[in-house]
Amino acid sequence: MDRLTELLPLLVIAAVPLGYAVWIGAALRRSPYTIDQSLVFFGNVLLTRLLWRAEVPARLPVPNDRGAVLIANHRSSVDPFFIQLAARRRVHWMVAAEYATNPIIAWLYRYTQTIPASRSGRDTAATKRAIDLAAGGGLVGLFPEGRVNTTERPLLECRPGAVAIAVKAGVPIVPVHLTGSPYAGTALSPFLMTARVKVRFGEPIETIGWSETIDDRQVLAERTRDVLRAVVRLGGDSTFEPTLSGRAGGTAVPR
Repeated sequence: MDRLTELLPLLVIAAVPLGYAVWIGAALRRSPYTIDQSLVFFGNVLLTRLLWRAEVPARLPVPNDRGAVLIANHRSSVDPFFIQLAARRRVHWMVAAEYATNPIIAWLYRYTQTIPASRSGRDTAATKRAIDLAAGGGLVGLFPEGRVNTTERPLLECRPGAVAIAVKAGVPIVPVHLTGSPYAGTALSPFLMTARVKVRFGEPIETIGWSETIDDRQVLAERTRDVLRAVVRLGGDSTFEPTLSGRAGGTAVPR
């Protein structure tokens, strides 16, 4: 009996890591990711929760088996980290192809199934890839500003391509707004900063019946502005009027 009493604390101590191992194993079996991808996702959880104290919604307002296009404002190079945390599903990001010239970044793009795209907005192959992924039940994430916004404006000028992708894929658009993302001018600066980040999801915007949007530039522009207004409203601004860049741009239509 005395021997058992001596061993009991050791057994309890040994049971704790064993219990964690069993819990982690069960979580990995339920995860939509491979084991190595799950480890990357876990690292993302640690960064976003501990270093940047991210607050995210309880769920993405889209069924797990349905595709969608996520459209967000862009305040930091690590914004995809927070949206990935909140989505709890793989998000395929469309990002600038110029970064893929770095071998490490190119490998990371392939590993995370990121979609490199030309900044010109005329990358047919990247657009088709995004449409196919969304139509097949995947999530495609876009920052229509095309670059990190370091101004006081809620949004910079945006491109209308995100709405066209959703319409062609036949999936809803989910407005996303981020507040408090860390950034100090370089892609690596957030990793040296603390923050308090908040992610908000808006109600999905169905694109069924929007087929005329693809062929009418003015209709596409106004649909895009409607979506961008929804993004900005999530941040508490109901008066901002977004503008579009390129041929679909111009002065925002007052409402």
